[in-house]
Amino acid sequence: MGFFLETLMGGLMTGMLYSLVALGFVLIFKASGVFNFAQGAMVLFAALAMARFAEWFPQWLGFENKILANLLAFVVAGALMFAVAWLVERLVLRHLVNQDGAVLLMATLGITYFLDGAGQTLFGSDIYKIDIGMPKEPMFLFQSVFEGGVLVSQEDLYAAVIAALLVIALTLFFQKTSTGRALRAVADDHQAAQSIGIPLNRIWIIVWCVAGVVALVAGMIWGSKLGVQFSLTTVALRALPVVILGGLTSVPGAIIGGLIIGVGEKLSEIYIGPLVGGGIEIWFAYVLALVFLLFRPQGLFGEKIIDRV
Repeated sequence: MGFFLETLMGGLMTGMLYSLVALGFVLIFKASGVFNFAQGAMVLFAALAMARFAEWFPQWLGFENKILANLLAFVVAGALMFAVAWLVERLVLRHLVNQDGAVLLMATLGITYFLDGAGQTLFGSDIYKIDIGMPKEPMFLFQSVFEGGVLVSQEDLYAAVIAALLVIALTLFFQKTSTGRALRAVADDHQAAQSIGIPLNRIWIIVWCVAGVVALVAGMIWGSKLGVQFSLTTVALRALPVVILGGLTSVPGAIIGGLIIGVGEKLSEIYIGPLVGGGIEIWFAYVLALVFLLFRPQGLFGEKIIDRV
């Protein structure tokens, strides 16, 4: 039982990190109705900025305080992601209002390659580290209940708590604020939202800024765990089954989908992997997503589209 709980908790914490990346997809889709393939590049760009600024500031400003360096790096990297969001809206999205989804999709692909190139040009292409002070040592829980206790990674636990707090804040933002309601109106119908006075350009800037902050937090956490390298963009691919499972328009769906995928990967690898030769953790999420595409393409919490003729 203790080993099962250990696996379950590990899956939940990993799933929360998946949810954090998936939120970026959901935010952009809710605002523009297009799947943002640039989300992985945004995570990488933000992580590179965070890592390099945290390295450069002590040299430039002449201090050794790591906490202050990380804080300044986070603020400046966040401002940089805001600038990226403004430029994307000003130079790209503003000129594509009311265009087909395929046009916006191709635009996000262009943004992807631009951010990859810009990140390498500005910050370099080596492997960098982000040290935000999360403890690396594991700890044992419930030692009085289970023999040997339940082994939990403190780093994963801290990361899951940070991700959970951000998810809760975003959920409240979309459900309780006028900007969140305006964003949902824009997602339903661009032209109708504009006709009632909702400024489409401002909403797109806001949602890309929020998605940039989400990418920064995700990049900071994943960069701390895996190191900041260009393969970090593949983390976004791990979030694709999450948004398919939870629904492209649902913030709660991104959370539940991430938890299901995280737990499913861990449990299937431990209990089913030995029966099929291992490696099930790599493809489990994609097979589950394929099943949902066949039988419930809108996901668990997505809105079912009904066409009337």
